[in-house]
Amino acid sequence: MSIAASARSTLVRASKASSVRALGGLTAVRTKYTLPDLPYDFGALEPHISGQIMETHYTKHHQTYVNGINDAQEKFAAASSPAEKVELTSLIKFHGGGHVNHSLFWENLSPTSKAGGAPPSGKLSEAINDTWGSLDGFKGKMNTALAGIQGSGWGWLVKDNTTNKLSIITLPNQDPVSTTQYTPIIGIDAWEHAYYLQYKNVKADYFKAIWNVINWQTGEKRFSS
Repeated sequence: MSIAASARSTLVRASKASSVRALGGLTAVRTKYTLPDLPYDFGALEPHISGQIMETHYTKHHQTYVNGINDAQEKFAAASSPAEKVELTSLIKFHGGGHVNHSLFWENLSPTSKAGGAPPSGKLSEAINDTWGSLDGFKGKMNTALAGIQGSGWGWLVKDNTTNKLSIITLPNQDPVSTTQYTPIIGIDAWEHAYYLQYKNVKADYFKAIWNVINWQTGEKRFSS
């Protein structure tokens, strides 16, 4: 099981446990989350994503989400009033979503020396061509969707779990993809912290550049899962 899949599975279990505690006052075991290991060095995605961005993004921002969900779960377990539990549930969703989203994000990036940016193949490539006409057609639609995000959020290439069809969705803040409805194939972080140190306010340049380090091999594995 991949790091991201493990994180998703654990978060789902924790969310269900939180719901049980809120409804029935039962005791559940809390899980401590940690940062996943990066499969490449901070500077490995340059010049498309700078080492400074990667280090800050991983050690500061992702770590904050890990700390946040651990803290929220601990406080949830100790909370006595329904109001406290409701407030903490929203924090679990935010920080837990941030942890899951970033764990997926690191996996769908790769240095150009290790096939980063190499186009998808097989059934995923066929599905992209059937849906958008070409890989470039898909990238154009995805970049338009990313540019349309108001404030902070994520853009995702997803597979509908019922129809097996591909689509593009955007989600605000750190809302995670509903894995009961979709399988996340490729996710792109549209928060300012993902690009501002390098691209300033020209986020469209970041959206264009990131395709040079997208790991479509990971996308193919997710598509086939």
